[in-house]
Amino acid sequence: MPGALLKDLRDLNVVVIHPPDTDGESLVEHLKRIGCRVEPYWPAPNEMPPAVDILFTTIDREMHKRITKLLRRAPDPKPAVIAVVDYENPATLQLVLESESLAVIGKPVRPFGLLTNLVITRNVWQSRKRQQERIAKLENKLAGQKRIAKAKSILMESQALSEQDAYKSIRTQAMAKRVSMEQIAAAIIHANELLSFRLKDD
Repeated sequence: MPGALLKDLRDLNVVVIHPPDTDGESLVEHLKRIGCRVEPYWPAPNEMPPAVDILFTTIDREMHKRITKLLRRAPDPKPAVIAVVDYENPATLQLVLESESLAVIGKPVRPFGLLTNLVITRNVWQSRKRQQERIAKLENKLAGQKRIAKAKSILMESQALSEQDAYKSIRTQAMAKRVSMEQIAAAIIHANELLSFRLKDD
């Protein structure tokens, strides 16, 4: 398990958005020592570099706006954010929350706690990704069921079939053509829409 964890960290692409001061240089150095592939930026880039796993960024009001815009334009999956802050106060914490940071490290930057924050952030990000994938699968399944229900209604009305026979018709066509029932349902709906459109034109 520890070996797999370290390998995962060494495979991470990390972007650091921080002035090239003592803290910025220290952060980049510590991350490289852990084994991450690190790209430092200052000022913040206009576009998110490709395939970024973790984004370390200094947080203040001006930078918050730029980071929010950067993340909004970034392709999915968006990187996990770790905020780098000078001090804790309600205004700073609000900016951290609005940036959707999964962890926070304070200044001056030290090695202690950095690895822990990196591991926790990575695990939380992976957990969220798996959850989003499950939600997407459920949404796709629900959409497919709705298409099948609509296609059944079309067959029941146009061919005077019972609900059971309409379902069997869709399933039989799917098996014969070796495609999913959702694909057959979509084809039935599309054909019905084309027919309805032509009838309106006539």
